[in-house]
Amino acid sequence: VGVETFYGRLTGSFRVIDALATLAFDFPSGRSDRSPFFRSELEEFFVWCAREGRDPLEPLGSFAGAMGLPQFMPSSLNRYAVDFDADGRTDLVGSGADIAGSVARYLAAFGWKAGLPTHFAATPAGSAEDTALLREKDILPSFTAAQLRERGVGLPEAAQAHEGPLALVELENGAAAPTHVAGTTNFYAVTRYNHSSYYAMAVIELARSLKAAWAATAA
Repeated sequence: VGVETFYGRLTGSFRVIDALATLAFDFPSGRSDRSPFFRSELEEFFVWCAREGRDPLEPLGSFAGAMGLPQFMPSSLNRYAVDFDADGRTDLVGSGADIAGSVARYLAAFGWKAGLPTHFAATPAGSAEDTALLREKDILPSFTAAQLRERGVGLPEAAQAHEGPLALVELENGAAAPTHVAGTTNFYAVTRYNHSSYYAMAVIELARSLKAAWAATAA
C-alpha cells in the first residue's frame, strides 16, 4: 500500500469508467495490444458497481483503472476484496482492516506462506554460462539450493537448508555491480502484484523498515 499509493495520498484522479473504456476500445498504438484485458476489466467493473450499489460514473482511480489504496483492478476487487472488519461493506479506501485483509487474501491466493522468508542473500554463479542458465527462469523459483550451489552460487546456511524451490534474482545497480538474491516462493508471490523483481524488493525493504520502526517504538 505504501508503494502503490503512498498510503492513500496518490490513488488516482481518473474516472475509472473512462480509463477502462479508453483502454478497452481505443488502446494506444505502438505497443502490445491489451484491449481484451481491459474489456474484461470493464465488465468486472460494472459487476462490482452493480453488487456494491455504486454509480459507475463516480469511482476514481489510476490511468489504468486501478482503485483504492491497494490499487486493485476490478477483477481483483471482485475476487479478493474482503470485509475484514465485518461492518457489512468492503472499503478499500477508508478501512485499514479491509485493505490489509484484501491484500493478504490476494497474496495468499498466489502462494504466500506465513513464516517463510522472501529471499536469501546470494553471490553470483561461477561462470557467465551458469548465470545465464539459472537466469533463464527469471523470478520463477525453479531450482533447489543444491542445484544453485552446483552452479557456483554462494548461499548462506539458512538458504542451504531451505527445502523449497529458489530463483536466482539479479538486481541491477546502475554502474555498480548487480545484487543477487535467492528468491523463494514468497518473493514470487509478491511479484504477482507487480511482475517486477525491483517492485518486490522495494515492498520487502519497506516492510522491513516499518517492522524495525514499529519494534523500536514498542520497546
